[in-house]
Amino acid sequence: MAQNERTGGEGLVKPQLVALSGPLNGNALYLTGTEISIGRDPSNVICVDSRSVSRRHCLIVRSEDEILIRDLDSLNGTFVNDVPIKERKLGKGDKIAVGDSVFVVVFDEEETSDRRERIEPDNTTILSLDMVRLSPDDSIYFRRDNLPASISGAPQVAKNLNTLLRFSTLISSITTIDELQRRLLTSIADIVPAECAAFLQVGPDESEVLSVCGWDRETGIGARVQPSTTVVNQVVTTRTAVLAKGIVPDGPFSGAESLVKSRTRSVLCVLVQSAGMLLGLIYLATSDPDAQFDEDHLQLTTALSSIAAVAVQNARQIEFLRGENQRLQDEINLNHNMVGESSAMRHVYQVIAKVAQSESTVLITGESGTGKELVARAIHQNSPRSEKPFVAINCAAIPDTLLESELFGTEKGAYTGASQRKGKLEMAEGGTVLLDEIGELPMSVQAKLLRVLQERKFERLGGTRSIPVNVRWLAATNRDLKEAARNRTFREDLYFRLQVITIRMPSLRERREDIPLLAGYFALRYSKACGRPVKGISPEARARLVHYDWPGNVRELENTIERAIVFGSGDYVLPEDLNEELFEKELPAEVNTPFYHEAVKQAKQRIVRSALERAGDSVTEAARELGIHPNNLHRLIRNLEVR
Repeated sequence: MAQNERTGGEGLVKPQLVALSGPLNGNALYLTGTEISIGRDPSNVICVDSRSVSRRHCLIVRSEDEILIRDLDSLNGTFVNDVPIKERKLGKGDKIAVGDSVFVVVFDEEETSDRRERIEPDNTTILSLDMVRLSPDDSIYFRRDNLPASISGAPQVAKNLNTLLRFSTLISSITTIDELQRRLLTSIADIVPAECAAFLQVGPDESEVLSVCGWDRETGIGARVQPSTTVVNQVVTTRTAVLAKGIVPDGPFSGAESLVKSRTRSVLCVLVQSAGMLLGLIYLATSDPDAQFDEDHLQLTTALSSIAAVAVQNARQIEFLRGENQRLQDEINLNHNMVGESSAMRHVYQVIAKVAQSESTVLITGESGTGKELVARAIHQNSPRSEKPFVAINCAAIPDTLLESELFGTEKGAYTGASQRKGKLEMAEGGTVLLDEIGELPMSVQAKLLRVLQERKFERLGGTRSIPVNVRWLAATNRDLKEAARNRTFREDLYFRLQVITIRMPSLRERREDIPLLAGYFALRYSKACGRPVKGISPEARARLVHYDWPGNVRELENTIERAIVFGSGDYVLPEDLNEELFEKELPAEVNTPFYHEAVKQAKQRIVRSALERAGDSVTEAARELGIHPNNLHRLIRNLEVR
């Protein structure tokens, strides 16, 4: 049988892309080969005939260990689970967006290594002194007409029909493949004198057995059973159940090594199939010469397998739906994910993965707008406290007079009109507290906070009773706390207590390669929010975004893209949709500027020079003539390098 095709540690076989929208909607595309290109050009392995797709849009690369998708500098970008990527490892259920086409990654089967044994090939030929074959359609228990008169009144048939009824009732509530296999084998063992039995799951191409669930009378479920590959091949090839009796060591079966070693005297193997699709096989064997299988056992096992086939198909579908539901649950927190694949961001991800499982205090530093709160949320979501509250306290937004009561709560009578109220620390019990902008914390509150960090307890404002607190502490700031401690504007002892672990978020100008990914992500988000379909960002606008320094970092970039979506009118975000500071800024010499935008810039230079000449170099008079504010004209003069 063919060797199982895998993708490394996940143990997945036969990956596919199932198109959910776009020109290929409804098609299932197998990912065969090591490189699968996707694009508009017919030379691609997967051709998507759409103007929203670049000629060579992205590339899927397969290896023994993983499947990667790589964007080929496409105009509209490649998205995985709605996040723009440059390169990303693909897993089961991942959603890929290429232009207006959406694909989901699907694997035909999932193989688990525990309690399942691989079948070694056995190419020997089997002969039998007495062999009976039975097609599922010939089973007496599933004939549309009445049972044959010769057996319709037999007590054994009535007993078997009762067994089938009990079995169908038993498996109706089973929704997992593992449990179904166990119930099936133990039920058959009660009515068939088998010494060992196995349920074999068959792959989609029916040429390989993916797993074996074994049973024997001594050890029960989980026993190691080695079915005869020769028998299995015959059943799969002929699509008929096989009953082989009269196997003797020195007879015609002496060439079947696996049967001879186990001293097998009788073998029964039947199909488990639904709607013409082979799902698996039931294999029974015995070495007792006085308890061999007969045709009644063959008929009954065939009937049981037909009933089990529906349950197996339903269990597979339920397991798929469970996995799909988990994937959708994981996407709920997508807005909190960080976007970026630069080396600086990969380092941040690695640090988050290491510190999330600990209880250590983490200080997150970086310029304003770099996403420090997203780092804090990522730490919380990946920590053992993820099911508990996450409470973010903005120390700069709460007035000094209210900050203490907001943190610690108040007791009744603490001040005029005060009632007993829990503070944010009590609300976060068992979870995580983020002290955002902690550098703005007043010195009076810093001393009390230090005591809480050290003793893990506090008193409410106006109270005398100590309240224990169990939270994970995170802090964020855009200030240099070390310098503030030297200047005595921040307590040095609190600084050292907070900086157990420090994570520095890089500024956007330090990871310019992430700017196109972030811009594409925000363009997609605000395109949906504003109800204005935008296919992407033009190369000219992208060049201006990349070569801008972004003092406001990701927050400024987000606002810029939102403005461009609101004020733009075309299918793409163009340079003129950006704010003036970006549109007028001179690009580096090595960046090619399209003729249209260069011509517009030169025209503006001529207009500004002419107005200044007529106004005698008076900016105020020239601005009045041009109908703009003098500040805007000053910015134009600077950006256009008129002087």
